[in-house]
Amino acid sequence: MQKVNIIIEVNGKKISEAIEPDMTLFDFVRAHGCYSVKCGCETSNCGLCTVFLEDKPVLSCSVLAVRADEKRVTTLEGLQEEAAEFGAFIADQGAEQCGFCNPGLIMNALALFREIEFPTEEEIKEYLSGNLCRCSGYEGQLRGIQDFLSWKKEKGVRA
Repeated sequence: MQKVNIIIEVNGKKISEAIEPDMTLFDFVRAHGCYSVKCGCETSNCGLCTVFLEDKPVLSCSVLAVRADEKRVTTLEGLQEEAAEFGAFIADQGAEQCGFCNPGLIMNALALFREIEFPTEEEIKEYLSGNLCRCSGYEGQLRGIQDFLSWKKEKGVRA
């Protein structure tokens, strides 16, 4: 198989590389040190591999890296400040038990906050329905999100 030359901006750093045409975006970002991106199902059903492609959440295990050529990819490593603020609310609820699902959940929650400033409980549940967590019943994550949004409202800051 002939390699394909691509350029992808990952967390603000342009990466130029010759890759196999069937390489997934998941494998590409992992190969470049983005270990927050995990693969839990290999069937696009768990949300653990979520990254932002041009600021929109995508499941990196089901996107070929060549589709991201000349585009911007952001992983949790590129959103540390924003993620830490929100992640503390999830941790306060004890909702990060093993922590395996947290990066995908946080990426999708941040995407939700960017799309809907103060989502309802139903909107939160709908948006995060594709995130798999085997440790909890999702109630802790939901409480953490609601606490975060309440804190943002009180603080008068956009979520």
